[in-house]
Amino acid sequence: MAEALARLVLMALAIMGSPGPATVSLVAAGSAYGARRSLPYLAGIVAGTAVVLVAIATGVTAALLAVPALRTALLALSAAYILWLAWHIATAPPQPGAGSARAPSLAAGFGLAVANPKAWVAIAAVYSGVRVAGGVAADAGAKLAALGAMIVLINVTWLLAGASLAPLLRDPRRSRRVNVVLAVALVAATALVLV
Repeated sequence: MAEALARLVLMALAIMGSPGPATVSLVAAGSAYGARRSLPYLAGIVAGTAVVLVAIATGVTAALLAVPALRTALLALSAAYILWLAWHIATAPPQPGAGSARAPSLAAGFGLAVANPKAWVAIAAVYSGVRVAGGVAADAGAKLAALGAMIVLINVTWLLAGASLAPLLRDPRRSRRVNVVLAVALVAATALVLV
C-alpha cells in the first residue's frame, strides 16, 4: 500500500501540480495582493477542488459527462468563467496590493475550482491511475485523504510562489506585464485542456 500511495502522490504532484487555471490564478493573486489577503481565495479554490475530487470519486462526473448537451454546456460555462477571471487578472492593479482593490474572494476561488476543466481531467486521471488499497471503500478513503492533502499542499505552494514575486513587481509597468502574462497563461492552460 505504501508504494502505491507514493505513486499516487507523485502522479498528483506531476499532473495536479502542473500549471493550470487555479494555480496560475493563485500566483496572480499572491503577486498582486500577497499571501494573507489571498487566503479567502485560496480557501475557495481548495474547497472547490475538494468538491471536484468528491464528484469524481462518487462517479457524478461520469454521469454528467455522459449527456452530450450537458457536457457542452458545462464546458462553455467553464470557458466563460475562465475568460472573465483572466480579464480581471489582466486588469488588476499594476502595483502589488495597490489601493483599495479587493483581493479575490472565497466565492471566486470556489467558482474557479469547480469551473476549472484541468482540475476535472487531472484529478480523474490521478484518481483512476493507481489502486492504493484492496477494498473499494478503503481505496476510495485512502485516495480521498491523500489527494485532499495534495490539493492543499499544491495550492498553498503556488500562492506562496506568487507572493514571493510581489517585491519584484513594485514597478507598475513590470507588474502590468506580469498580470497580462498570467492572464494569457490562464487562458492557454484552459485551452490546452479543452482541445
